[in-house]
Amino acid sequence: MIVTGLSAPRGTTSVLGRRNPVAKLGAAFVPAVVLMAGVDPISSGIVAAVALLSVPAWGLTWRDVARRAWPLALAVGSIAIGNMLFTGRKGGSILLDAGPLLITTESVAVGATTGLRFAAIVLPGVLAVLTIDPVDLADSLVRQLRIPPRFAYGSLAALRLAPLMAAEWEILGRARRARGLEAGRNPLVAVRLFSGKLFALLVGAVRRGTQMAVAMDARGFDARGPRTCAREIRFTGADAALLICSIAIVALAVTSAVVTGHWNPALSS
Repeated sequence: MIVTGLSAPRGTTSVLGRRNPVAKLGAAFVPAVVLMAGVDPISSGIVAAVALLSVPAWGLTWRDVARRAWPLALAVGSIAIGNMLFTGRKGGSILLDAGPLLITTESVAVGATTGLRFAAIVLPGVLAVLTIDPVDLADSLVRQLRIPPRFAYGSLAALRLAPLMAAEWEILGRARRARGLEAGRNPLVAVRLFSGKLFALLVGAVRRGTQMAVAMDARGFDARGPRTCAREIRFTGADAALLICSIAIVALAVTSAVVTGHWNPALSS
Protein backbone atom coordinates (compact mmCIF):
# COMPACT_ATOMS: atom_id res chain seq x y z
CA MET A 1 0.00 0.00 0.00
CA ILE A 2 1.35 3.42 -1.01
CA VAL A 3 0.34 6.39 1.13
CA THR A 4 0.45 9.75 -0.61
CA GLY A 5 -0.12 11.88 2.48
CA LEU A 6 -2.97 13.86 0.90
CA SER A 7 -5.34 13.31 3.80
CA ALA A 8 -6.23 16.23 6.05
CA PRO A 9 -3.66 16.94 8.77
CA ARG A 10 -4.41 15.77 12.26
CA GLY A 11 -5.34 18.13 15.07
CA THR A 12 -7.28 20.65 12.97
CA THR A 13 -10.21 20.53 15.43
CA SER A 14 -8.12 20.96 18.58
CA VAL A 15 -7.61 24.13 20.61
CA LEU A 16 -4.42 25.15 18.83
CA GLY A 17 -4.86 23.09 15.69
CA ARG A 18 -7.88 25.06 14.50
CA ARG A 19 -6.15 28.42 14.77
CA ASN A 20 -5.45 30.53 11.70
CA PRO A 21 -2.46 29.18 9.71
CA VAL A 22 -0.78 32.60 9.68
CA ALA A 23 -1.13 32.80 13.48
CA LYS A 24 0.39 29.35 13.90
CA LEU A 25 3.31 30.13 11.64
CA GLY A 26 3.81 33.47 13.38
CA ALA A 27 3.79 31.78 16.79
CA ALA A 28 6.48 29.38 15.56
CA PHE A 29 8.49 32.16 13.88
CA VAL A 30 8.88 34.26 17.06
CA PRO A 31 10.97 31.75 19.08
CA ALA A 32 12.96 30.81 15.97
CA VAL A 33 14.09 34.41 15.42
CA VAL A 34 14.84 35.14 19.08
CA LEU A 35 16.71 31.90 19.74
CA MET A 36 18.90 32.53 16.72
CA ALA A 37 20.32 35.50 18.64
CA GLY A 38 21.48 33.55 21.68
CA VAL A 39 23.05 30.22 22.61
CA ASP A 40 22.17 29.05 26.10
CA PRO A 41 20.44 26.05 27.68
CA ILE A 42 17.91 28.05 29.74
CA SER A 43 15.96 29.88 27.03
CA SER A 44 16.17 26.94 24.62
CA GLY A 45 15.12 24.49 27.33
CA ILE A 46 12.08 26.55 28.32
CA VAL A 47 10.88 26.93 24.72
CA ALA A 48 11.44 23.24 23.93
CA ALA A 49 9.69 22.15 27.15
CA VAL A 50 6.65 24.34 26.47
CA ALA A 51 6.46 23.05 22.89
CA LEU A 52 6.51 19.44 24.07
CA LEU A 53 3.93 20.09 26.80
CA SER A 54 1.64 21.76 24.25
CA VAL A 55 1.52 18.70 21.97
CA PRO A 56 -1.93 17.53 23.22
CA ALA A 57 -3.35 21.04 22.68
CA TRP A 58 -2.41 20.71 19.00
CA GLY A 59 -4.52 17.56 18.77
CA LEU A 60 -1.43 15.39 18.39
CA THR A 61 0.18 12.71 20.51
CA TRP A 62 3.85 12.49 21.40
CA ARG A 63 3.93 9.25 19.41
CA ASP A 64 2.64 11.07 16.32
CA VAL A 65 5.31 13.75 16.71
CA ALA A 66 8.07 11.19 17.23
CA ARG A 67 6.95 9.14 14.22
CA ARG A 68 6.68 12.08 11.84
CA ALA A 69 9.53 14.24 13.12
CA TRP A 70 12.25 11.59 13.48
CA PRO A 71 14.47 13.45 10.97
CA LEU A 72 14.45 16.33 13.48
CA ALA A 73 15.74 14.03 16.24
CA LEU A 74 18.42 12.72 13.87
CA ALA A 75 19.47 16.27 12.97
CA VAL A 76 19.54 17.33 16.64
CA GLY A 77 21.74 14.36 17.52
CA SER A 78 24.09 15.00 14.60
CA ILE A 79 24.44 18.69 15.44
CA ALA A 80 25.05 17.96 19.12
CA ILE A 81 27.70 15.31 18.38
CA GLY A 82 29.39 17.47 15.74
CA ASN A 83 29.66 20.46 18.05
CA MET A 84 30.84 18.25 20.90
CA LEU A 85 33.67 16.80 18.79
CA PHE A 86 34.82 19.88 16.90
CA THR A 87 34.32 22.73 19.37
CA GLY A 88 37.41 24.59 20.47
CA ARG A 89 36.19 24.74 24.06
CA LYS A 90 37.80 21.75 25.76
CA GLY A 91 37.79 22.84 29.39
CA GLY A 92 36.55 20.90 32.38
CA SER A 93 37.21 17.28 33.19
CA ILE A 94 38.46 14.95 30.46
CA LEU A 95 35.97 12.22 29.58
CA LEU A 96 37.74 10.70 26.58
CA ASP A 97 41.24 11.31 25.24
CA ALA A 98 42.01 9.18 22.20
CA GLY A 99 44.63 10.93 20.10
CA PRO A 100 42.93 13.73 18.11
CA LEU A 101 39.59 12.89 19.76
CA LEU A 102 39.22 14.83 22.99
CA ILE A 103 35.89 15.00 24.80
CA THR A 104 35.53 17.00 28.01
CA THR A 105 32.64 18.05 30.19
CA GLU A 106 32.68 21.51 28.59
CA SER A 107 32.60 20.14 25.05
CA VAL A 108 29.67 17.88 25.99
CA ALA A 109 27.86 20.91 27.41
CA VAL A 110 28.52 22.87 24.21
CA GLY A 111 27.15 20.05 22.05
CA ALA A 112 24.08 19.54 24.24
CA THR A 113 23.31 23.28 24.30
CA THR A 114 23.62 23.59 20.52
CA GLY A 115 21.41 20.56 19.91
CA LEU A 116 18.81 21.82 22.38
CA ARG A 117 18.81 25.23 20.72
CA PHE A 118 18.21 23.68 17.29
CA ALA A 119 15.37 21.56 18.68
CA ALA A 120 13.74 24.60 20.31
CA ILE A 121 13.97 26.53 17.04
CA VAL A 122 12.48 23.80 14.85
CA LEU A 123 9.97 22.03 17.13
CA PRO A 124 7.31 24.81 17.25
CA GLY A 125 7.38 24.97 13.46
CA VAL A 126 6.96 21.21 13.20
CA LEU A 127 3.88 21.31 15.44
CA ALA A 128 2.40 24.13 13.37
CA VAL A 129 3.06 22.47 10.02
CA LEU A 130 1.61 19.13 11.15
CA THR A 131 -1.75 20.82 11.84
CA ILE A 132 -1.94 23.22 8.88
CA ASP A 133 -4.12 22.38 5.90
CA PRO A 134 -2.36 23.59 2.72
CA VAL A 135 -5.60 25.02 1.28
CA ASP A 136 -6.25 26.99 4.48
CA LEU A 137 -2.66 28.22 4.39
CA ALA A 138 -2.97 29.52 0.83
CA ASP A 139 -6.29 31.25 1.60
CA SER A 140 -4.87 32.75 4.78
CA LEU A 141 -1.78 34.06 3.00
CA VAL A 142 -3.99 35.81 0.47
CA ARG A 143 -6.51 37.16 2.98
CA GLN A 144 -4.36 38.11 5.98
CA LEU A 145 -0.90 38.80 4.52
CA ARG A 146 -2.06 40.01 1.09
CA ILE A 147 0.29 37.63 -0.67
CA PRO A 148 -0.31 37.65 -4.46
CA PRO A 149 -2.68 34.76 -5.30
CA ARG A 150 -0.40 33.56 -8.07
CA PHE A 151 2.40 32.96 -5.56
CA ALA A 152 0.15 31.61 -2.77
CA TYR A 153 -1.68 29.06 -4.88
CA GLY A 154 1.50 28.14 -6.72
CA SER A 155 2.95 27.27 -3.32
CA LEU A 156 -0.19 25.25 -2.56
CA ALA A 157 0.31 23.27 -5.76
CA ALA A 158 3.92 22.58 -4.76
CA LEU A 159 2.83 21.37 -1.32
CA ARG A 160 0.30 19.05 -2.92
CA LEU A 161 2.97 17.65 -5.22
CA ALA A 162 5.42 16.83 -2.42
CA PRO A 163 3.65 13.66 -1.13
CA LEU A 164 3.00 12.57 -4.71
CA MET A 165 6.71 12.80 -5.41
CA ALA A 166 7.43 10.67 -2.34
CA ALA A 167 4.95 8.05 -3.58
CA GLU A 168 6.50 8.16 -7.05
CA TRP A 169 9.96 7.61 -5.54
CA GLU A 170 8.67 4.48 -3.85
CA ILE A 171 7.07 3.29 -7.11
CA LEU A 172 10.35 3.77 -8.97
CA GLY A 173 12.18 1.71 -6.35
CA ARG A 174 9.66 -1.13 -6.55
CA ALA A 175 9.71 -1.12 -10.35
CA ARG A 176 13.51 -1.38 -10.41
CA ARG A 177 13.52 -4.19 -7.86
CA ALA A 178 10.92 -6.05 -9.94
CA ARG A 179 13.31 -5.87 -12.91
CA GLY A 180 16.16 -7.18 -10.80
CA LEU A 181 18.03 -3.87 -10.59
CA GLU A 182 19.55 -4.02 -7.11
CA ALA A 183 22.91 -2.82 -5.86
CA GLY A 184 23.56 -5.56 -3.36
CA ARG A 185 26.70 -4.63 -1.43
CA ASN A 186 28.34 -2.70 -4.25
CA PRO A 187 28.44 1.02 -3.31
CA LEU A 188 29.26 2.13 -6.87
CA VAL A 189 26.21 0.34 -8.25
CA ALA A 190 24.12 1.83 -5.43
CA VAL A 191 25.24 5.35 -6.42
CA ARG A 192 24.50 4.67 -10.09
CA LEU A 193 21.02 3.29 -9.34
CA PHE A 194 20.28 6.18 -7.00
CA SER A 195 21.30 8.68 -9.68
CA GLY A 196 19.06 6.93 -12.19
CA LYS A 197 16.09 7.04 -9.83
CA LEU A 198 16.74 10.68 -9.07
CA PHE A 199 16.89 11.57 -12.78
CA ALA A 200 13.66 9.66 -13.46
CA LEU A 201 11.97 11.47 -10.59
CA LEU A 202 13.20 14.83 -11.90
CA VAL A 203 11.83 14.11 -15.38
CA GLY A 204 8.48 13.10 -13.90
CA ALA A 205 8.41 16.23 -11.73
CA VAL A 206 9.07 18.50 -14.72
CA ARG A 207 6.30 16.83 -16.72
CA ARG A 208 3.84 16.96 -13.83
CA GLY A 209 4.71 20.57 -13.08
CA THR A 210 4.20 21.56 -16.71
CA GLN A 211 0.82 19.88 -16.81
CA MET A 212 -0.21 21.54 -13.57
CA ALA A 213 0.91 24.96 -14.79
CA VAL A 214 -1.19 24.60 -17.95
CA ALA A 215 -4.18 23.43 -15.90
CA MET A 216 -3.86 26.37 -13.47
CA ASP A 217 -3.60 28.84 -16.37
CA ALA A 218 -6.73 27.30 -17.91
CA ARG A 219 -8.58 27.88 -14.63
CA GLY A 220 -7.65 31.53 -14.49
CA PHE A 221 -4.88 31.44 -11.88
CA ASP A 222 -2.77 33.64 -14.16
CA ALA A 223 -5.45 36.33 -14.31
CA ARG A 224 -4.30 39.82 -13.36
CA GLY A 225 -7.65 40.95 -11.99
CA PRO A 226 -8.79 40.71 -8.36
CA ARG A 227 -9.72 37.27 -7.04
CA THR A 228 -12.20 36.19 -4.40
CA CYS A 229 -11.92 33.31 -1.91
CA ALA A 230 -14.54 30.59 -1.78
CA ARG A 231 -13.98 30.12 1.96
CA GLU A 232 -13.77 32.86 4.57
CA ILE A 233 -10.57 32.63 6.61
CA ARG A 234 -10.78 34.89 9.65
CA PHE A 235 -8.13 36.10 12.08
CA THR A 236 -9.89 36.03 15.46
CA GLY A 237 -9.03 37.12 18.96
CA ALA A 238 -7.96 33.55 19.76
CA ASP A 239 -5.43 33.72 16.93
CA ALA A 240 -4.05 36.99 18.31
CA ALA A 241 -3.88 35.37 21.76
CA LEU A 242 -1.75 32.57 20.33
CA LEU A 243 0.75 35.09 19.01
CA ILE A 244 0.76 36.99 22.31
CA CYS A 245 1.35 33.77 24.26
CA SER A 246 4.26 32.89 21.98
CA ILE A 247 5.84 36.30 22.54
CA ALA A 248 5.28 36.02 26.32
CA ILE A 249 6.87 32.56 26.50
CA VAL A 250 9.91 33.70 24.54
CA ALA A 251 10.22 36.82 26.70
CA LEU A 252 10.05 34.68 29.85
CA ALA A 253 12.68 32.30 28.45
CA VAL A 254 15.12 35.07 27.54
CA THR A 255 14.54 36.90 30.84
CA SER A 256 15.23 33.70 32.77
CA ALA A 257 18.46 33.19 30.83
CA VAL A 258 19.59 36.76 31.47
CA VAL A 259 18.71 36.67 35.18
CA THR A 260 20.54 33.38 35.74
CA GLY A 261 23.55 34.66 33.80
CA HIS A 262 23.36 32.03 31.06
CA TRP A 263 22.33 34.33 28.20
CA ASN A 264 25.06 34.22 25.58
CA PRO A 265 24.59 36.28 22.39
CA ALA A 266 25.40 34.19 19.33
CA LEU A 267 27.73 36.80 17.85
CA SER A 268 29.87 36.77 20.97
CA SER A 269 30.24 32.98 21.21
